Amino acid sequence: MTERYVLDLQEVDETQAAVVGGKGAHLGGLSRIEGIRVPAGFCVTTDAFRRIMAEAPSLDDRLDQLSRLNPDDREAIRTLSAQIRRTVEGIAIPDDLTAAITRALVRLGEQAAYAVRSSATAEDLPTASFAGQQDTYLNVVGPTAILQHVSRCWASLFTERAVTYRQRNGIDHRTVHMAVVVQRMVFPHASGILFTADPVTGNRKVATVDAGFGLGEALVSGLVNPDVFKVRHGEVVAKAIAAKQRAVHALPTGGTQEVAIDSRRQEQPALTDAQVVRLVQLGRRIEAHFGRPQDIEWCLVDDGFQIVQSRPITTLFPVPETGDRENHVYVSVGHQQMMTDPMKPLGLSMWQLTAMVPMHAAGGRLFVDITRRLASPASRAGLLDVIGRGDPLVRDALETVLDRDDFVPSLPDAGPGGPPTGGASATIETDPAIVTELIERSQVSIAALQRDIRTKTGPALFEFLLEAFAEHKRVLSDPLSMQAIMAGMEATWWLNDTLQEWLGEKNAADTLTLSAPDNVTSEMGLALLDVADVIRPHSEVVAFLQGVEDEGFLDELAKLEGGTEARDAIQAYLDRYGMRCVGEIDITRPRWRERPTTLVPVLLDNVRNFEPGAAERRFEQGRRKARQKEQDVLSRLRALPDGDRKAGEAKRMIDRVRTFIGYREYPKYAIVSRYFVYKQALLEEAERLVQAGVLPEKEDIFYLTFQELHDVVRSNQADDRLIQQRKDAFRSYHALTPPRVLTSDGEAVTGAYRRDDVPAGALIGLPVSDGTIEGRARVILDIAEADLEAGDILVTTFTDPSWSPLFVAVAGLVTEVGGLMTHGAVIAREYGLPAVVGVERATRLIRDGQRIRVHGTDGYVEILP
Repeated sequence: MTERYVLDLQEVDETQAAVVGGKGAHLGGLSRIEGIRVPAGFCVTTDAFRRIMAEAPSLDDRLDQLSRLNPDDREAIRTLSAQIRRTVEGIAIPDDLTAAITRALVRLGEQAAYAVRSSATAEDLPTASFAGQQDTYLNVVGPTAILQHVSRCWASLFTERAVTYRQRNGIDHRTVHMAVVVQRMVFPHASGILFTADPVTGNRKVATVDAGFGLGEALVSGLVNPDVFKVRHGEVVAKAIAAKQRAVHALPTGGTQEVAIDSRRQEQPALTDAQVVRLVQLGRRIEAHFGRPQDIEWCLVDDGFQIVQSRPITTLFPVPETGDRENHVYVSVGHQQMMTDPMKPLGLSMWQLTAMVPMHAAGGRLFVDITRRLASPASRAGLLDVIGRGDPLVRDALETVLDRDDFVPSLPDAGPGGPPTGGASATIETDPAIVTELIERSQVSIAALQRDIRTKTGPALFEFLLEAFAEHKRVLSDPLSMQAIMAGMEATWWLNDTLQEWLGEKNAADTLTLSAPDNVTSEMGLALLDVADVIRPHSEVVAFLQGVEDEGFLDELAKLEGGTEARDAIQAYLDRYGMRCVGEIDITRPRWRERPTTLVPVLLDNVRNFEPGAAERRFEQGRRKARQKEQDVLSRLRALPDGDRKAGEAKRMIDRVRTFIGYREYPKYAIVSRYFVYKQALLEEAERLVQAGVLPEKEDIFYLTFQELHDVVRSNQADDRLIQQRKDAFRSYHALTPPRVLTSDGEAVTGAYRRDDVPAGALIGLPVSDGTIEGRARVILDIAEADLEAGDILVTTFTDPSWSPLFVAVAGLVTEVGGLMTHGAVIAREYGLPAVVGVERATRLIRDGQRIRVHGTDGYVEILP
């Protein structure tokens, strides 16, 4: 029995994390790689930990208590975890276990110095590194001390930080067990960390080495700044040598001590360039073995490197898989669609199947490969122009990549560059009947979809859906629809560029587009004001809505005075707009019709903050301002040389922008309307799978791609393990920040605003809606948490159309993501809200409740004292 308590490092590999924990498994794997030296040692297995935990039955109750605590209740976690640690450390190690550990020590040298290191089963995972969550003890000498430190490692599974980390990551305390690695100490001349990919940019071709004198603890604990070397293609391409004033050394009697470094040595590099290059070669071998970039702890002993740890770098954004070795440049779809959160597999695959261009998935997000378009000078210019108008940060990032030597090859213009990004050229007449006809066409197509899908089930539903996707793409790519969208956008650009040139006026189109007709997204925000008008007179209904938590609340309303009218008004709103939700490009996200409680806080804000008839007044006020602006612009133009011609051209463009700019929002509404029809049919199919015992719950289908779900329906069999892996991966993707531009080297290229016309300390963004406003910042990350007062300024990560009901209640808008023609910008202009988008890290740099000033004309935000 005793053999399973201790395993030599040579006996284990990375498949045995359940037995020896993540660290032990990785060290075992490392020790098997040719040319990699790992200090000798052994693992005290998780069986030993379970045996110890079983010695104290009281631990069971305490773990139950712990799992019920709120992760934010730090005081309770601190107290309870300390009690558990004391209990674990106080358990006497049984004789057979003591004997097994002592035997292993005798084999390696009983009186030698050892490092005793925790190795939890939920550690060094591909999705969560748990780095620094458990404890390591260095230079431990003698069997008694080693056994004591093994106990401490077991107890360190319950440090406050480890407990909180697990709770925040949704990991059950009972499922995590602790092994302990006991390794011969090495007394290095230098030590440090090697990242086989650049941890800042993500570039997989650039390795970074941090190095200092003595033991690595000096670097890990932040006692000294390391020397930093960057290596690319086998040569040191950059280095910064730090003044290393202190080091951590081992003491002969055990333990460690900080020592001062001789002033003459402080600025000596800890490694030579040749040693750095040799270390990186070892790192590449380790990376190849584990199949992903690694964060490696190393020691230099007598000019030879020993590896004491390797774990995956979990913060890197994954690279789309292409199957070739060519260079690729990818642009984020989420930044264009105002949805940078991760999408579930069904959501990703449905968007891919209905999109107009091929899209690649990585890290739960979608990207378009634009390498070919960048490679051809003709398509490159048009692409950069359109992208730059939408989001200057993306353009700047692409120009950064193009400036690099030969990353993007140059193709002749005749090469397969694809059409310019502008889409169909806008040669249509300025005729409102065109928009009416396009909306009718879309409605007819959706009605046919709703009618024809009703009878389809099983594999026949999937065949039908593939045909529906073809129709979906046909409607989206309707040349007339593309022309109408481009006509509105090009007229906007013309007005802004030309009126700035002729009249010196910035962003004139912002006012000229106020309350433009046929904008389904801005109508949606105003329509919720009308619903508030129905509810406001009925105090019983208002009081009821303030306590609503259950999604079935609409049925309850009818029992109250005025409740039937309230229910009918909300129901009519949901019939028209209930297919919308935050992150609506992901079909798996709950729609308003599925979760109407989402709208209740916004509705109550409208009841509180507005007078009856606000929607109509608001729309009329915008139309009047736009008309006044038009008259003002035209009269000023007529006063210029050649004024009648200029005024005539401007009038034609104003009519054009007012005719077509509202339609810009309609295709997305049509897509999401179709999506809701698809989703309802797929959920009915999921219900049948649950009834048949194929799936435990309906929402499990969200973790399968469309094709995989088709296969499950055909075979009546599902892979539970695959679904669980997908759930774990999806959870891990939330920690990743998707880059605007990503290269096949894994480099996240952020781009910068090249501006010097902004006050010091201001946050720079893109001006998308005219005007300056000062007010209280409300940092809101979830629409259901909205609690707005008149005059507040909304600060959030991104706004898709589902946020527009909030726009009627705020005075200004700041977002981290967005461009000139994204939905938030279009609606901000429609409502006349000063807005700045694309403000990097706005939700972290601006605190909720701070006073800020939004400069919507010049594109920056000031935080006021």
